[in-house]
Amino acid sequence: QLQLVESGGGLVQAGGSLRLSCAASGRTFSSYAMAWFRQAPGKEREFVAAISWTGISTYYADSVKGRFTISRGSAKNAVYLQMNSLKPEDTAVYYCAARYGGVSSGGYDYWGQGTQVTVSS
Repeated sequence: QLQLVESGGGLVQAGGSLRLSCAASGRTFSSYAMAWFRQAPGKEREFVAAISWTGISTYYADSVKGRFTISRGSAKNAVYLQMNSLKPEDTAVYYCAARYGGVSSGGYDYWGQGTQVTVSS
């Protein structure tokens, strides 16, 4: 079983930055793509960004392209989301997810507990 734990959420003013972290443990992590999703109050969970096992391929939702950057740690068992130029509409609970195989916006099997990001106007 793969465990994912997010950290780094908080309250920030519009235009500010936050860096989310996700640490993975519990099993061999080879060949797992990782991603970030978010869910705002009253809305469905939506895809934010994904990164391949190698870290070479990345994929972003249009709403965050150019503002957010996903990356992996050198040991491949951590993933980060650097969020710049934050907007109030970025307010949500952010979830880390993992899937065996290639980078994708869906089909993730493992999920973290989430971390709250609140952007004030």
